[in-house]
Amino acid sequence: MVAQLQTPSLSVPSDLPYTVPGLVQVFTSGQRNFFTDVMAQALRIAGQGKTVLIVQFLKGGIKQGYKQPIQLGQNLSWVRCDISSCIDTPEIDESQKKSLLDLWSYTQKVVCEGKYELVVLDELSLAINFGLIPENEVLDFLEKRPSNLDVILTGPNMPEVILDIADQITEIRRSHRP
Repeated sequence: MVAQLQTPSLSVPSDLPYTVPGLVQVFTSGQRNFFTDVMAQALRIAGQGKTVLIVQFLKGGIKQGYKQPIQLGQNLSWVRCDISSCIDTPEIDESQKKSLLDLWSYTQKVVCEGKYELVVLDELSLAINFGLIPENEVLDFLEKRPSNLDVILTGPNMPEVILDIADQITEIRRSHRP
């Protein structure tokens, strides 16, 4: 069961003399098990009344393509590939590739429409490293996004060119303390 949260409507004057520029944040790790921290941040932002989109490029299995987003509260939309399993290799069939590319196109479209204030692109680095989403398209997407949009990119082995343009890089490491 998902509770529907009602967030207060903030009356922010639209005639502010400036806008706060959005940030590009990267969360990276050698492992693929740190999404909880990013999800907590997305939920917190949505709870503050901002619109959030979470896109999981390599996850599937629950018939949750972009045409059937999960709504967590009134401000958070969560989409995955519309495939029957998760992608963990660059060798995928045509239907999986089509689903992933459809999700990428959808993401670019709704971002350009200005529907969201935070977009989380989960495991995007793997999609790039697997050769499924071209690195130059991601760079173009980041450059052309609305100026106030915050973007969080996650995944292991984030390409260096993306790290170079990131405003914040968080590397998550395991600690082996007794």
